[in-house]
Amino acid sequence: MPYVNIKITRDGVTAAQKARLIAGATELLVSVLGKNPATTVVVIDEVDTDNWGIAGEQVTVRRSRKTSPLSTPATPTQTSHP
Repeated sequence: MPYVNIKITRDGVTAAQKARLIAGATELLVSVLGKNPATTVVVIDEVDTDNWGIAGEQVTVRRSRKTSPLSTPATPTQTSHP
């Protein structure tokens, strides 16, 4: 019995999107490995972004920095040379 565990951040993923993930993962195991879909288990775990870290920091922090206007790097000013 194949078991697939998909971990995603809790970001408002819809039930329809989760259903597509479950169907797609099941179909992949059927088409690639010839597994029986009736015995294939797919579990989706949604993790709060406070509990998911990348490069030593929480995803919540990384995302807030991306959306903050203060964190946007300044664009260099182009100067023309004669």
